[in-house]
Amino acid sequence: MSHSSKTPLLDAAPTPDLLRKLKPEQLRQFADELRLETIDTVSVTGGHFGAGLGVVELTTALHYVFNTPDDRIIWDVGHQAYPHKILTGRRDRIRTLRTGGGLSGFTKRAESDYDPFGAAHSSTSISAGLGMAVARDLTGGKNNVIAVIGDGSISAGMAYEAMNNAGAMHSRLIVILNDNNMSIAPPVGAMSAYLARLLSGKTYGSAREALKNLAHKLPKFFEDRALRAEEYARGMVTGGTLFEELGFFYVGPIDGHNLDHLLPVLTNVRDAGNGPVLIHVVTQKGKGYGPAEASDDKYHAVAKFDVETGKQAKAKSNAPSYTAVFGQSLIREAQKDDKIVAITAAMPGGTGVDLFEKVFPERTFDVGIAEQHAVTFAAGLAAEGFKPFCAIYSTFLQRGYDQVVHDVAIQKLPVRFAIDRAGLVGADGPTHAGSFDNAYLGCLPGFVIMAAADEADLVHMVATQVALDDAPSALRYPRGEGRGVDMPEFGVPLPIGKGRIMREGSKVALLSFGARLGECLKAADELETLGLPATVADARFMKPLDLDMILKLAREHEVLITIEEGSIGGFGTHVLQTLADHGVLDRGLRVRNMVLPDTFIDHDSPAAMYAQAGLDAKGIVAKVFEALGKDLKSETVKLA
Repeated sequence: MSHSSKTPLLDAAPTPDLLRKLKPEQLRQFADELRLETIDTVSVTGGHFGAGLGVVELTTALHYVFNTPDDRIIWDVGHQAYPHKILTGRRDRIRTLRTGGGLSGFTKRAESDYDPFGAAHSSTSISAGLGMAVARDLTGGKNNVIAVIGDGSISAGMAYEAMNNAGAMHSRLIVILNDNNMSIAPPVGAMSAYLARLLSGKTYGSAREALKNLAHKLPKFFEDRALRAEEYARGMVTGGTLFEELGFFYVGPIDGHNLDHLLPVLTNVRDAGNGPVLIHVVTQKGKGYGPAEASDDKYHAVAKFDVETGKQAKAKSNAPSYTAVFGQSLIREAQKDDKIVAITAAMPGGTGVDLFEKVFPERTFDVGIAEQHAVTFAAGLAAEGFKPFCAIYSTFLQRGYDQVVHDVAIQKLPVRFAIDRAGLVGADGPTHAGSFDNAYLGCLPGFVIMAAADEADLVHMVATQVALDDAPSALRYPRGEGRGVDMPEFGVPLPIGKGRIMREGSKVALLSFGARLGECLKAADELETLGLPATVADARFMKPLDLDMILKLAREHEVLITIEEGSIGGFGTHVLQTLADHGVLDRGLRVRNMVLPDTFIDHDSPAAMYAQAGLDAKGIVAKVFEALGKDLKSETVKLA
């Protein structure tokens, strides 16, 4: 891949308008340099990796053939967008990826005109592209709209809804199916199998040749019909029939790493007439980097790594991750209870369900990128007496909210939601933050909602969910490592709706819900030195609330502060409602709710994000002084 003897083309063409000045025969060298730059960048920044390497040639060809940014390229999810960012004038900032103040790890409208639509959740590109195509048609525009979507993402229902609509409208839209036969987890569902089968070739080749040979030996009248039959057979084998039934003209499959194939096809489609077109492009995730090609997940997402060896840097922590603790706890419970099953929506590794699957493969269900289906599938299992654990990130569970309401809550079915990535998640930014589940689940009647303050509490809460068989429940916990506390040998179900007092004080009460408990304890230490002894309580449950504990805290303290890793409308709102209902606020209690600010917080380290949100120990102390009407700086000076 070395081109040391040649003039570097990546330097000469930092933007697509300059790329388009190159000759077609120079694009191979350009793509090789783009791949090397991508590898070098991610070795420094970490991030999503394999998908980007798989679309280097496709990215190059798209920007070469189409007149971007006037022609719109919409990357589904955005995991594969790093080469696109390097090529669209952001190379000088590319090593700021996923860091505070740096480039987003996904496409982002505010970042560049070359990012016409922000992404991070899957299966949105065709819908957005159709909207842009219709907007173009309504205004008499002539530009192209291209949606690039992977074989995993296209399996989601939203993609089919969009294609069905696009096909019926006959609007000019180009969809590129990037088939790398490998979404995050091994492909699931009929779609991936279908796409994989068509690449085998032998049956296709022989059937097609047989039909052609037969056709040429028949009279002209029959020959025409036989050739049409051959065309139909080709469509069935290549996947064209499916997409053509939806109203798309199907082209492919073509080699996504062969520029001699890509360029003429893209050019022909660009210059063709009206109507939606689907180009089926076959690529290899991790292409061009040996360690990624050899890895099971093709280095889907990586930490910083050594380019020569591919060895990734490991985080230094003795505490287990919450995700691993959940998976291991579920295994221990399932060994005692054969009704426990686990469900995930294409994220077995991210949710810890992969650990469960190794022990109980027949009781594990990865339904693909289909959160709506996952929720109602779990409801069906619960209706038949099983104990489904539906493990979905907070940010992705939003996609199945209607099903949570109608299919689970209204029917009081005991689906157990394991909500990973609760709170702020760091480098993935606002699209992946678990900000809203306290609010969107807390308003549903009959839900039991709990949050783990540490990894030991998580073990007990999994056991609590197993025992809770007459109501739906949700257990939220953050990304990353626990606090390093002593771990129980086995989980013990907790009394529903009961919190715990962690330390006693007389002036201030800090009421924590979730994993900010450690910061509350640090804040209490500082408040003690400032002459403000603080009680620290762990609510454990948001629904039902521990009424006795909350009223006691309100009676015995001058200030009550609630702290949670969630938005307005969550735990603190429920506490305020309770205090108001019991007339406590009439007696002059000073109450403050500490929640995530009413804004989307950009990517940074989790610690920096929580500091920005005011949800660290320093912010908690400041909030206490604000509630008391005191100046923290002057009090600190006096103490010194």
